[in-house]
Amino acid sequence: MSALNLSAEQVLTTTRAVRKRLDLDREVPRELIEQCIELAQQAPTRSNIQPGHFFVVADAAKRAAIADYYRQAWDIYTGVAGEAHQDEAHLKDEGQLATIPAVLDSARYLADNLERVPVLVIPCVRNRTDNASAALQSFIWGSILPSAWQFCLAARDRGLGTCWTTLHTFFEKEIAELLGIPFEEFQQVALIPVAYYTGDGFKPTRKLPLEQVVHWDTW
Repeated sequence: MSALNLSAEQVLTTTRAVRKRLDLDREVPRELIEQCIELAQQAPTRSNIQPGHFFVVADAAKRAAIADYYRQAWDIYTGVAGEAHQDEAHLKDEGQLATIPAVLDSARYLADNLERVPVLVIPCVRNRTDNASAALQSFIWGSILPSAWQFCLAARDRGLGTCWTTLHTFFEKEIAELLGIPFEEFQQVALIPVAYYTGDGFKPTRKLPLEQVVHWDTW
């Protein structure tokens, strides 16, 4: 089932958020997506229950409609994010300030071209977390997040690029109506664009030193 025969460590260290390097002109076979979902189902979940549902959008008209909502959400987000990024002292301390322009540029590219991505995958979880306690939210999210990320890892091992996005949830109800997702029963967790990637493979990126992010026994 593996196309690239990557080691577990290679998969874990090279699964990048791919936005600009998605091949927008190459079709992704249905069986490849289904292989990734089968592997995603093997992820650990709370109480060992069946993980959530995966809604796969390949229809061009539906992808275009979702992309329209996504771009509206992008305009909302960039207004809010612009204010948040004014806290440059915090970002500088975290070593992230220099990456903001590049990330926003690639995110803008994805927003502009989302309808051209061959496949959009929307993981969904039963039960909504609206107004739920933190404990209940973690209980519900634990039923889908490991599975959704394992889908991304499986895609990487098959030469597919993915990106974890959530902007579409600004219009979750409208997209649920578009796709026929029972809104009151299922919550959309993410929107994962899936395509073959262009160029060479991916390498591990530089991260903050462990002493800056790991806390043993006390903060």
